[in-house]
Amino acid sequence: MTDDAISEPNQLEPMPTDWQRALAVVAHPDDLEYGGAAAVAAWTDAGREVVYLLATRGEAGIDGIAPEECAPLREAEQRASAAVVGVHAVEFLDHRDGVVEYGLGLRRDIAAAIRRHRPELVVTLNHRDTWGGEGGGGYWNTPDHRAVGRATLDAAADAGNRWIFPELITEEELEPWNGVRWVAVAGTNAPTHAQDAGPGFERSVASLLEHRAYIEGLTDEDPESYARGFLTMNVERAAPRFGGRPAVAFEVFPR
Repeated sequence: MTDDAISEPNQLEPMPTDWQRALAVVAHPDDLEYGGAAAVAAWTDAGREVVYLLATRGEAGIDGIAPEECAPLREAEQRASAAVVGVHAVEFLDHRDGVVEYGLGLRRDIAAAIRRHRPELVVTLNHRDTWGGEGGGGYWNTPDHRAVGRATLDAAADAGNRWIFPELITEEELEPWNGVRWVAVAGTNAPTHAQDAGPGFERSVASLLEHRAYIEGLTDEDPESYARGFLTMNVERAAPRFGGRPAVAFEVFPR
């Protein structure tokens, strides 16, 4: 084996295509737009159905806006943002922003949504302790992201077991759903698959820009430059492992 072969990074597999329905589960408005929206645009372009489920309304996300004013603002921004990439069903669970706790309540809420929407693909955000730094290091992840990502991975199995959360059957008439075939984690330190970001990239920028109040509260940079620069960096990071094509990377857990 040559030195070049030793240093060659593992190549990312294309995302599965033999599915029709996906449920994307994240903690906050804007979580999907910071990297995942280009993939969503490609999927909806192909005629697939994608539903967004958010654990919170992002009410603690803008320092200068009180939570009771911020929640409806960020909900509206998220609905507009989703529509840009062809997603028209957006649901909120109303867990408290910033203090989402991993536990049975969160698992039950997500399992109920999986039973209700019956996806084959479930998408969530990085459940690990850090962002970036494959193999360790990077930036510390937030408790909400960790809790929701981990609960989503667990709920994909919970949704198919009639003896876990049996009240979902008796009280909500939600029968078990064993049809989840993959859980795909965006923003992961250990990607295995990728979706070509080219066809949906411009819409991913427009989708992130719908979160204007959040972006303006986050940075003094021009929103267009900020969004385009961040998303370009994100999709180009995966390109060397995906045939040189800008891509959205995922860690895919088959079920």
